[in-house]
Amino acid sequence: MKIRIKGNSIRFRLTQSEVKQLSETGSVAETTQFEQTKFAYKVQLESKIQELEASFSENTITLKVPQTKGSSWFDSDNVGFENTMALQNGNQLHLLLEKDFACLENTNEDQSDNYPNPKMQC
Repeated sequence: MKIRIKGNSIRFRLTQSEVKQLSETGSVAETTQFEQTKFAYKVQLESKIQELEASFSENTITLKVPQTKGSSWFDSDNVGFENTMALQNGNQLHLLLEKDFACLENTNEDQSDNYPNPKMQC
């Protein structure tokens, strides 16, 4: 799982096995260990929401996905979900959850579990 954070925008990208795990078990998580603490990020299905939501607590970003959408995501052609969440302070947080496609250019990153890029020509 990858995350990209820029200003008030968070983008999550999941590999094929992570999308399958999310659809089957209801969550997928990663951690990054620092010297004194760890940073965690996870995606989980929630039954009581209609759109993507996010929270940050105890050094963890949690992206919540409506269960009605996320439980069948692995078997669908849907690339992802997007929402702009209104915050209590009047700001907005843009949320994006996508399937991770293989890069078209060479990279040192392991992409063996990424989705085939639809722009790749056979």
